[in-house]
Amino acid sequence: MRYSQDHKAQTHQRIIKEASARFRRDGIGATGLQPLMKALGLTHGGFYSHFKSKDELVEKALLAAGEEVEGLCVELFAQEHPLEAFIDTYLSEWHQTSPHEGCPLPTMSSELGLRGQPSSSSDAILNARLQQVQSTLEGENSAERSIVIMSTLIGALLLSRSVESPELAQRILDVARNHLKQSRD
Repeated sequence: MRYSQDHKAQTHQRIIKEASARFRRDGIGATGLQPLMKALGLTHGGFYSHFKSKDELVEKALLAAGEEVEGLCVELFAQEHPLEAFIDTYLSEWHQTSPHEGCPLPTMSSELGLRGQPSSSSDAILNARLQQVQSTLEGENSAERSIVIMSTLIGALLLSRSVESPELAQRILDVARNHLKQSRD
């Protein structure tokens, strides 16, 4: 049975969306194509009618995650105190416990970096955040300071997700959040 082009496009987007969440939550290497497709009610063989390889899906899923986060960031940076809103959200309990919905930089991008597979999509996502952060900063060296802020945010989030103690995880988020908000000028 043949499906319409619209059906194929919808299925293609469903695969990307599910992969984006799973790659951020479980990791790229730990996410197999067969379980991914099965979760969507699709066959493993059908994957190749949508993508040439898992690497192609990873790149499209990373772009989709970046677009998903972009919408949230536009809202945050439109607030009265945009940098504070961004820092509070980035270092929130929600973001710490919901990697499948959050920024792909501490999950997918870091895994790609560890594998020696840098991605231009990671560049685009990071550059968008750097520009947004930099636009809130006054004074000299705002570009460099935006890098320090993003590095601190990503590092604190990664550490908070990696420790066993909930108290330590919360302390990491709180200390980083307070430091960034106090030293932003």
